[in-house]
Amino acid sequence: MRKYYFELAVLTVIASVVGLVVGVLDTIFGRILLFISDFRVQHVNSLIPFLALAGLAITFAYQKIGKESVRGMGLVFAVGHNEASVIPKRLIPLVVGATWLTHLFGGSAGREGVAVQIGATFANFLGNVLKIKENRHIMIMIGMSAGFAGLFQTPLAASLFAVEALTAGKLYTRALLPSLAAAYTASTTSHLLGLEKFSTKLAQIPELSFENVWKIIIIAIIFGLTGYLFSSLLAYAKAKLTHIFPNPYLKIAIGSVILSILLIILWQGRYSGLGTNLIAASFENGTIFPVDFAFKLILTIITLAIGFQGGEVTPLFAIGATLGIVLASIFGLPLAFVAALGYAAVFASATNTLLAPMFIGVEVFGFNTLPFMLIAVAIAYTFNFDSSIYGAQKKL
Repeated sequence: MRKYYFELAVLTVIASVVGLVVGVLDTIFGRILLFISDFRVQHVNSLIPFLALAGLAITFAYQKIGKESVRGMGLVFAVGHNEASVIPKRLIPLVVGATWLTHLFGGSAGREGVAVQIGATFANFLGNVLKIKENRHIMIMIGMSAGFAGLFQTPLAASLFAVEALTAGKLYTRALLPSLAAAYTASTTSHLLGLEKFSTKLAQIPELSFENVWKIIIIAIIFGLTGYLFSSLLAYAKAKLTHIFPNPYLKIAIGSVILSILLIILWQGRYSGLGTNLIAASFENGTIFPVDFAFKLILTIITLAIGFQGGEVTPLFAIGATLGIVLASIFGLPLAFVAALGYAAVFASATNTLLAPMFIGVEVFGFNTLPFMLIAVAIAYTFNFDSSIYGAQKKL
């Protein structure tokens, strides 16, 4: 018992160090990414036509020097499951540089995957330095928590994401305290260094009445099926395109030409990048088209399936929020309220996680949304058919 608490205390101190360093790294990555995104918006028609060249450069880098780094999140999960022990340090500059290029030239992708890989890589490196072997999986969770929290500044959600994402339906409770320490340190660090956080308070929250609960249940089922559609189509597209184009250069070259044409035709880059433009429009009375969620879903899948880098979570937020606007109009509920539920619930379904999406919902939209987030996320999670964007996630 004494040994247990001593190790837990040591891991918590180490986690604070991880949080500090990863918070700095997340800030550098995140602030440059936001600058790149703004630059792309101003020069969208000049940059998107060169998406194929960016794709070839990314593929060349991974083929020539990437080695194990090409596995990305799969490698992080493998080390977290004690199925591997090494995450090359080169993974950080590779995934960061590739993601910057993806966004600069208009690919539709996220950023959380990069942050989680940054955190896990540094935590694993520090574990090697300190000769931590028995608790290596906890070090990975510490790094995942720090990476997620440093980028999104949602430490509660980040901590829970780290301890539940590796194995669906299982919580690594021993890692929770160190993960919290890492998350709060990383979140505070990135905040103090000026990395912006998205949060908004909802002006209208309906009563928790019988009628409204049934509406939310039906809406949440749709959110769950949407998350399932995203994760299953992404896995299918990756496998199918690799089978059709075993040469990665050919796959990304041909795919990029098609993708760049679609991105320009569809409102000149409206669906490029993170999707924060769609999220902002959802909560600031902007223009949302009924097809926004579908186009963002399809173009994100294409971007990631042909070999570009980034992540899925921020596009999932955008998909959920824009779909929420459509469903709110149909069911007669406040627009921003249902958009907020979609923001969290589609994330839950696609990642096959339960607690982290509930808490990201309340950390972003306020703790007064908790009863609604619980219902929507639980239902969406139930209707994802145990599918996940994380192919290496284990199932109980």
